[in-house]
This record gives sequence, structure tokens and C-alpha cells, in this order.
Amino acid sequence: QVQLVESGGGLVQAGGSLRLSCAASGRAVVYYAMGWFRQAPGKEREIVAAIGRSVSNTFYADSVKGRFTISRDSAKNTVYLQMNSLKPGDTAIYYCAASTGTFRDATANMGAYNFWGQGTQVTVSS
Repeated sequence: QVQLVESGGGLVQAGGSLRLSCAASGRAVVYYAMGWFRQAPGKEREIVAAIGRSVSNTFYADSVKGRFTISRDSAKNTVYLQMNSLKPGDTAIYYCAASTGTFRDATANMGAYNFWGQGTQVTVSS
């Protein structure tokens, strides 16, 4: 199984950028569909972006399209989430997760994810 550790969160002003990292250990991330999720206070956890075993497969929630980019560095066994043009509405705890299911399942079903990181806080001030 794989262990996931997120980093890179913090406090940023609206319009700023952050890059989140998800460092994996125990197994290579290339064997998984990987996703980034977020959960704001009082709200349900939602998918932000996903990347398949083939990096040509990517998915973005409508709310982040054009602002966020998911990528993978297989040599570092790390998945990234580059977040630009951040808004106060992006404030949340961001989680990295790995799915042994198909990429299609990974974009549509949070239950398809088998392994989760502990999360990293992102706060965007206005």
C-alpha cells in the first residue's frame, strides 16, 4: 500500500499562488489514479483535480479549471497541485488520495480512493 504526505499549504492573499505536494512512499504513484480533494468548514469534501496512471488523463472541478494544475513527478514519486489566482473560496484543508480504481471512477466517486493523506491547510485572505 502507499502512504501519502501533503505539504505546501499556508496563508496567501487573494490572487496569489501556492504549490501543494503529495509525497508518496511504499509504492509508486504510477500504479494509482491520484486525486486532490478539499474540505472547507461546514462543507462536504469535494474533488478538486485528478490525474490518471497516464498523465494525459487529468480532471478538474469546474470551480478550479484554468487556475489549478495537477501534475506528477514519477522520479520523485510525488504529485503536485499548482494553484494560481487563488480566491477566498479556495480556503480549505486539501487532501491527497490514491485510487486503485479506474481513472473514470476516480473522477466521479470519492469512494474509489483507497489511501488518504492527513491534509494541509490552505487559507486565502481577501
